[in-house]
Amino acid sequence: MRFSIYKVLLISVLFSFIGCKKNEKSEVQNDANTPNSIQYAKSLAIHKHNGYTVVTVSNPWPDAVKDFIYILKEKDGIVPDSLKKYPEISVPLKSIVVTSTTNIPFLEMLGVEKSLVGFPHTDYISSEKTRALIDAGSVKNVGQNEKLNIEQLIELSPELIVTFGIDNNNPSIENLQKSGLKVLIQADWMEQSPLGKAEWLKLYGALFGKEKEADALFENIVKEYNNALALVADKKPTSTVLYGSMYQDQWFVARGSSWVAQFMKDAKADYLWKNLEGTGSLGLSFENILDKAKTANFWIATGSFKSLSELGKANPHYGQFDAFANKNIYTFEGKLGATGGTVFYELSPARPDLVLKDYIKIFHPELLSDYVFTFATKLN
Repeated sequence: MRFSIYKVLLISVLFSFIGCKKNEKSEVQNDANTPNSIQYAKSLAIHKHNGYTVVTVSNPWPDAVKDFIYILKEKDGIVPDSLKKYPEISVPLKSIVVTSTTNIPFLEMLGVEKSLVGFPHTDYISSEKTRALIDAGSVKNVGQNEKLNIEQLIELSPELIVTFGIDNNNPSIENLQKSGLKVLIQADWMEQSPLGKAEWLKLYGALFGKEKEADALFENIVKEYNNALALVADKKPTSTVLYGSMYQDQWFVARGSSWVAQFMKDAKADYLWKNLEGTGSLGLSFENILDKAKTANFWIATGSFKSLSELGKANPHYGQFDAFANKNIYTFEGKLGATGGTVFYELSPARPDLVLKDYIKIFHPELLSDYVFTFATKLN
């Protein structure tokens, strides 16, 4: 089975809830002179000290039982004895392996994409810039996330592998570490705030000695996101919205505190499941969906459908929705890279400002009359 960012995003949507957990908190103490540079992300903390930086990753998967602490040591930096029990990573990095397409935009935004030496299942990468590196042989295909090619990784000898886990059982990660490879567990997929996901850019700024560049890039994303919010500040959420599509025998709707629901709330749309508590999603029957959303004004369909006809063929009952009859259906997953990767899955976490503008263009087109969709496609 191929495990990729597609499945990571699916998992982040399909988890019915993120349970409360009792963390084994770290003993790392950060004084008032080293404030956390992270504002929006809930699972990341970065405290920069003289000569080293302490990175804390918390809640990397549902019901995680501990935090992960990493020490980023600069050249000639002196790490206190009390921190030497944590994994130490020499920075700035010169080579890296990442395992989620969501990491690719961060590397490119910082201009360090040439440091990427390996990626699992490279066909999933959509970016033309990184695809050129793959085609030139600079980025090797290192297997699949659940079964990385350890022998090849040892040969590539990256200075760091950034990966993720989905639960407390991660034999693949343990095998990498046993082989002497340095591993950092990332938790960006667990973030529910659009700006929280994007702020993981700062981790890569710390890893590559480009903190100032990362801060400036992120500040601009925040500015653009807030500018988009200002466009709809006086608007009422009058457009009712259905989200999702059938997956096997269930229709998964995003819960009210999910990443998806937040975008629709910020775009001033009336998402029909906005009051469904929790993050992730809930699987419902088609009959339940039809009863609630038959008269919805808009339908944001999941899946890489190219036309209404293709969508209709996927399930003949879709035609019962008013949004289908009125041709008010959009998908964010229709734009693909040269080898079939979905552009939205790769770029959207890093650029929530563009996602929000797409949603505003759908629900309030008069506000962005000259704006061209980045991700969304209307099905005709």
